Amino acid sequence: MKMIASRAVVALMLALLPVETIAQTAPPPAAVAAEQPEKLASGVTFTVPAEWSVKKSGKVVELTPAENDLHLVLVDIGEAADAKAAVAAAWAAWNPSRSRPPKLVTPRPARNGWEERQVVDYETSPNEKRVMTAVALRSGKVWTVAIIDGFEGTAEKRGAALSLVSQSLRPAGYARESFAGRAAAPMDAAKIAELRAFVEDSMKKLGIPGASFALTDRQRTIYSTGLGVRMLGQPTPVDADSEFAIASNTKGLVTLMLAKLADEGKLRWDEPVTEAYPPFKLGSAATTSKVLIRHLICACTGLPRKDMQVLLNSDPKAAAADAFAQLAATEPTSGFGEVFQYNNLMAAAAGYIGGHLIHPELSLDAAFYRSIDEKVLNPLGMTATTFDFDRVTGGNWARPHSDALDGNPAPILDTGMKLNYAFTRYAGAGGAWSTANDLIKYVRFELNEGKLDNGTQYVTAKNLLQRRVPNVPIGEDQTYGMGLEVDKTWGVTVVHHGGSLGGYKSDIIVIPEAGIGAVLLTNSGNGQLLLRPFMRRLLEIMYGGKPEAAADVASSAARIKAELAKERERVSVVPDAAAVAALAPKYYSTDLGPLTVTKKGSGVTFAFRTFSSVVGTRKNDDGTISFVMLDPTLLLFPLVVGSEGGKPSLIVRDSQHEFKYIATK
Repeated sequence: MKMIASRAVVALMLALLPVETIAQTAPPPAAVAAEQPEKLASGVTFTVPAEWSVKKSGKVVELTPAENDLHLVLVDIGEAADAKAAVAAAWAAWNPSRSRPPKLVTPRPARNGWEERQVVDYETSPNEKRVMTAVALRSGKVWTVAIIDGFEGTAEKRGAALSLVSQSLRPAGYARESFAGRAAAPMDAAKIAELRAFVEDSMKKLGIPGASFALTDRQRTIYSTGLGVRMLGQPTPVDADSEFAIASNTKGLVTLMLAKLADEGKLRWDEPVTEAYPPFKLGSAATTSKVLIRHLICACTGLPRKDMQVLLNSDPKAAAADAFAQLAATEPTSGFGEVFQYNNLMAAAAGYIGGHLIHPELSLDAAFYRSIDEKVLNPLGMTATTFDFDRVTGGNWARPHSDALDGNPAPILDTGMKLNYAFTRYAGAGGAWSTANDLIKYVRFELNEGKLDNGTQYVTAKNLLQRRVPNVPIGEDQTYGMGLEVDKTWGVTVVHHGGSLGGYKSDIIVIPEAGIGAVLLTNSGNGQLLLRPFMRRLLEIMYGGKPEAAADVASSAARIKAELAKERERVSVVPDAAAVAALAPKYYSTDLGPLTVTKKGSGVTFAFRTFSSVVGTRKNDDGTISFVMLDPTLLLFPLVVGSEGGKPSLIVRDSQHEFKYIATK
């Protein structure tokens, strides 16, 4: 699954983007029907997302989606003393009443024609539900500023459109770097050594204890290795056979199983899901009727994330029933096929339905596990890839890590593994474990478009490639298919997918034009910051690209340290005494289940159904107090103190849902 670990749980698992609804006094201008190129008066170019409106006023261009409660504002500033001055001028030009002092300013490497890039973050309180950030970009002496301000739910839902604009924003006359038409250099020993050195250096900068990666051509694995240690404080090294949770890279294995079933005539990509599995239901009958097999892992049905219930209130023994029950209660929050919205329950359902078509005599869980073995893992020779949690944790496995409040990486064997166990029971969404040596076999199978190592065409190229057909855009030159992303940012096609669980981040990469594939597995939440740079460095080495990957890693490492240091200023490890005194001993949420509060001395522990964590407090600018997790797995995840019907409450949010724990006797 694409989600969690430490403070990244907020950004990745729950997509918590801080925001308040912006009141509107007039309807927005007419929206553009399709993506279209646009430019500022200075000549800066960008792409307007489909169905977004454009309003121009002097040096300000304002982009707004249909919800009209989120604004992406681009401002021509001209010359300014520095980034802060440029951003202040942008707020003054657009809406000075909405501005506030910057919380943190952090640099990014020069990219995309911009000689300087500075990101300004602002302090927002959870109850504002507001996303608020600005980016100052300089080309020569001239500054351009982008402001994002609005409702967090819309920002999460329209994240792909925001990415399209930010990725396409370039100075006048800048030509993008492209590897199109270049021949890829072979990954010989010297180039592999360059890639290894990059990974080793990046691990040091990001505090990643262990990693494993492998490379393949169309014939064989050309290199595999382990780097670092399985767990901090212990000497046992990671090797190419160490097990890591691969999380959402399970999704590609599931759609590969569906492709095999399509070959066998057991399903059709354009078959309504209710024909293949009549009990399937979504919150909207109209949406249910539209969903075809190809849409089960397309992130295009309009259903938002519902990871919170899985992680805080799931029953591992009834994951299949729970997945379908939750889907039946989930309403779309955007139009069908309109935007990219990642829903792990839909992916879980895809696995269960595929397994049911093969083994209808078995329970949904048992049918999935047997079917993925029979149709995918065994034929590809992936003997080390497993969904057996106990088998993994009894052998050669890399332990998960995340940054603690002091900024140093720490093992997360308690909370982290409890949350990972809860999620991996929803197996098709992200339940597999694998090794670099094993997962690279799957990558080679993708590279060879369905052929086994012995040359046998096991899955037809037609059905294998259906999984790469775009269902929805996720950025500029980036699309989502079925459990696979296709990225053409650099002029060559890269098929890949990431995976994210507590303390584990991974990526699989297929570069058809070069005949090269790769796997990267890490045992750290900060591994997320290495995934795209690893892809970029591989391309740089093969195509002679600009050396950008190392600077991206260094910038990310500095940024996360600065962000956590700034956040520590707000957090009290010894929780606020008055807030602790007002806590009830027990709470209950109809969606998230029970929460038990234990007080011991000055410390407080919150126990949910699936895990527990020591908590501290955070004083918010609006006068509210949040209890925040101090466990590294869910570091700083907030529960806002409130009141409901005269009873104490604790409010938990993801970007599109609000959940209330109400005090009980």
